[in-house]
Amino acid sequence: MATIFNKIISGEIPSYKIAESNDYLAFLDINPLAEGHVLVIPKIEVDNLFDLDDATYTGLQMFAKIVAHGIKRSVPCIKVGVAVIGLEVPHAHIHLIPVNQVSDMNFARPKLSFTAGQLQATADKIKAAIHTDIVQDEE
Repeated sequence: MATIFNKIISGEIPSYKIAESNDYLAFLDINPLAEGHVLVIPKIEVDNLFDLDDATYTGLQMFAKIVAHGIKRSVPCIKVGVAVIGLEVPHAHIHLIPVNQVSDMNFARPKLSFTAGQLQATADKIKAAIHTDIVQDEE
């Protein structure tokens, strides 16, 4: 059965995309713990992160690293935290969360709510930071 993430990948459900390749997708969490909370997923449907084949797993981690650098440059934070929980959606995914204190990673906290305009503005800031990084690497 297709998960909500498969529907996001196919475009059936809209999302605030941050970055996309042939194999991976990063988009804003619409129920975030912080501004700039991003989900990074493989485009293949595998429930458990550690059940991914080695190439997909390492590729996903490298893709998440690129996105995390974009988050760090565009959202005020001390670090970008990483969490893999995977209980909400049966599709492997990584949470990248801007953090300023340990409690920012507490998933039991109430989620934040942003308007569509605020989410789009955040997505645009992170995308621009990633694009700048890629352009600089190519020079």
